[in-house]
Parts: sequence; C-alpha cells; structure tokens
Amino acid sequence: MNKDKNPISSYMKKKYIILAVIVVLCIILAIFNNKNDNEIYNNTTNTSNKTNTTININDSIDNITNIIDGNVINNNDKDIISLNNIPPYVGSAYIELNNNIPEFEEKEFTTQPFENYSKFDEYGRCGVAYVNVCREIMPQENEKRGKISYKPTGWVQNEYPYIINTRQLYNRCHLIAWQLSAENNRKENLITGTAYLNQAMIKWENDIAEYIKNNEKDNYHVLYRVTPIFEGKNKLASGVHMEAMSVEERKNGVYFNIYIYNVQPRNRNRL
Repeated sequence: MNKDKNPISSYMKKKYIILAVIVVLCIILAIFNNKNDNEIYNNTTNTSNKTNTTININDSIDNITNIIDGNVINNNDKDIISLNNIPPYVGSAYIELNNNIPEFEEKEFTTQPFENYSKFDEYGRCGVAYVNVCREIMPQENEKRGKISYKPTGWVQNEYPYIINTRQLYNRCHLIAWQLSAENNRKENLITGTAYLNQAMIKWENDIAEYIKNNEKDNYHVLYRVTPIFEGKNKLASGVHMEAMSVEERKNGVYFNIYIYNVQPRNRNRL
C-alpha cells in the first residue's frame, strides 16, 4: 500500500483549497448583495421621487383659489401682517392699519357671492376667512341659529371673576359673523376669543349688516376678510385683522382696515 511520504504537507494543501473555496464564495455573495442593495436603493429613490411629485402637485392645487361658495383656501393666499408692526395694547380695543384703507386688489371686486375659509395650519389653527357679503349668503328670513359644539384651539374655559364680571373669559368667536354668513358651527370659522374681542368685532360686523340691509333693493356687496394673527406656536390668537370695503360704492360705502386685540381688561364686559 502506498503511503503519503509527507502527511503534514497533504493536510496543508487541503486546508488551503478549503480556504480558497470559502474566499471565492464570499466574493460571489458580496457581489450578489451589492446588486440587491443597489436595486433597493434605486427603488426607494424612485418611490421618493413619486411621493415628492405628488406633494408638489397637491401644493399647486392648494394654491389655486376658486371664488365659489364654501371653498376652502390655502393660508398662503394672503400675506399675514406681522405682530412686529402692531403696537402693544394700551387701552383701545383696536388700531387702524394703512390709514384705515383695506388692501384688496382691483381684480377682487366682484358681485359674485363667495365664502372662502382656510385650511387648518399644522397646529390646527384657523386661517384667513374671506367672503363677499350680500343678502344671498346672509341668513334667510326666519332662519334660526343653531348651537355651537366645536371647541377651537386655545379653548380652556374656566371662571375668572377677578378679571371679568360675567366670569366666563372666553367666547367662541366667529371670524365671519353668523349675521353675515349664516355660518355658525363651522370649525374653520371659529377661534377662541375674549369677551372683549367678541364685543369689539360686533360693532364692525353690525356696520356691514346694516349697510347691506339698507341697500337691499340694490343688492349691494361688501368684500370682508378676517385674519386671525397667531404668535409662534401659540394656539390662542393675539388678535384679528379685519378688512372690508363695499363693492359698488367703494369708499362711499362701508370700509375699514383694523386690528383688534385679543385681550381682556380687568372687569370690563363691554367696550
């Protein structure tokens, strides 16, 4: 029987062959995994690109504002005033802006009725509310006002007898008043406001309502835009920016451009 003259040498050869096979297998496996990783990366990139395209398309759609009844608009459709340009409250419920002249563009003056309400922002807060007030969108004769169930951002209701005689500090404030729009429990139209703010807004709302009613035979219109102003992430508005101008008579009718503070002077229920 023939025997290997050097058994150690034979063992080492076998060992090297096994190691070589293992190395080759590792290289093949690495190449295969790298190919799969590239395919996964490419698929992920393509999916991301599709998602971005969808977002861009939606953003474009959101920025298109059609003047139709009940339309929901994007907050970016109007420049928001900066609180840096608003002086602190010193006793008057409101201040005039831009010499009391509203900043509507000529193309906005139309006799077509519309109601536009903004989508909520990322903190669930209301944005611009913009309507063309006329008899057509105001409450109809014998139309009854319903209850309000929606609780807007910043709504923390407690009794504050040391601040306000009626105890209840906060109201649900309509951006566009019921008497001007017949909108009562619409969530995009409600903010949390003090009793003082609510009373201040009513004066200007009444001016618009009386103007429309006094000119009912002529079917007059009033562009009316109300913008709640928030500071940072605060869910309670610092105040509201209110603009109005009659379409048919412009400055010969009703018009104003004011900012009303969302504050509550101690023990004052009314202005």
